[in-house]
Amino acid sequence: MTETDSATSFIPDVYDNVVRQMMPFYDVFQTEVIDLVKTLRPDVTRWLDTGCGTGSLVEPALKAFPQTGFVLADPTEKMLQAAVTRFKASSGSRLTFLPPVPTEGLPAYKEVLKPQVITAILCHHYLQKEQRRRATEICYRLLESGGVYITVENTMPDSAEGTRLALERWKRFQVEHGRLPVMAEKHAARLNSGYFPITVPEHLALLRETGFKTAEIFWKSHMQAGFYAVK
Repeated sequence: MTETDSATSFIPDVYDNVVRQMMPFYDVFQTEVIDLVKTLRPDVTRWLDTGCGTGSLVEPALKAFPQTGFVLADPTEKMLQAAVTRFKASSGSRLTFLPPVPTEGLPAYKEVLKPQVITAILCHHYLQKEQRRRATEICYRLLESGGVYITVENTMPDSAEGTRLALERWKRFQVEHGRLPVMAEKHAARLNSGYFPITVPEHLALLRETGFKTAEIFWKSHMQAGFYAVK
């Protein structure tokens, strides 16, 4: 299979298929996020998805939470356009799209946000250490008391050998799911240059230091992990 052409890479279906070639259990951890919200905040009326990408998480969440309004934010205009394309036939009044904005810029919209749930899926691992801390602090401040922050990110293993083995496994996954070996190698080479994962203990420490009263891991596989925190 050849790599996706850049002209079509932001068509939602095309982009999401490429992500599934790159990310083990992509659909599983999205399902887990929705299931988690059903337990932690089944009464959610306002849900902010920062780094929303093409809207692939919000699409099933709309069905699972029929009384909930969703705010979609992403720093990349093409991603937001892809999300708009996904929902163009069914957006209605339950969806609000912000202009292109990273998590760090969300306080400018705090009067229209007021979320009980914030999700950040595969977006904050692109941030350097202080940027990540800033983004996490902003999510904490934007949530109401009792609000829930959920993030899924690439994580760093605890040892150099563990990192090497995890990357080899990840590259093999990509090739077995249709990516060219050279592209799998390029993706692995982006570690600590294109994305900046931290370890699971560092994630939990960051959430607690930010002020969340509860911080837990709820899912892990390969180099990806999901965390939730309650304000």
